[in-house]
Amino acid sequence: MATQHNRRGRFLATALCVYGLVTLSAPQHCAAAEPPLEYQVKAAFLLNFTKFVEWPPSAFADSASPFTICVLGKDPFGRALDDLIQGESFNNRKLALQRISDIPAPQTCQLLFLDVMGKDIHTVLNSLGPGVLTVGDGETFLRDGGMIAFVIENRRVRFDINQSGANAAGLKLSSKLLSVARSVRNETSR
Repeated sequence: MATQHNRRGRFLATALCVYGLVTLSAPQHCAAAEPPLEYQVKAAFLLNFTKFVEWPPSAFADSASPFTICVLGKDPFGRALDDLIQGESFNNRKLALQRISDIPAPQTCQLLFLDVMGKDIHTVLNSLGPGVLTVGDGETFLRDGGMIAFVIENRRVRFDINQSGANAAGLKLSSKLLSVARSVRNETSR
């Protein structure tokens, strides 16, 4: 148990280190980080979110199923997410990445990043079964029922959390993850 906590602590420290590097290296004249750097940081956060959330066994088809991160809609990550998850595992499950254009079937995705501009995000989120951590961009994402929303604040990638949305999906968020969030809310639209 102590080893798992040490690994989680190292992952949190890595995420915070990346966060600090981005804030120090962002050009002063930019309103937000350049997309490639911004999404490299967001990709690192996605990977680290897997270490600080507990999924129910029902989120997986079986004990051999991979832990799958899905990107729904336009993929803003390029190769950054592929490179980060290569060779990684989570709780004895291989990490996998899927780029999808439709709402995933149950137990297909455990973490879903949504970039569905022009689509009804609320409808997409309500179509998902339990056991899916939903992540998206912008402050309105939580009001639509999302669980983690990336925001840019002072040229830094930050995130807000909808804890009641995660609870409703059967996910348990670590107190360490909650403590580094910009804000923790209890939105009930999902």
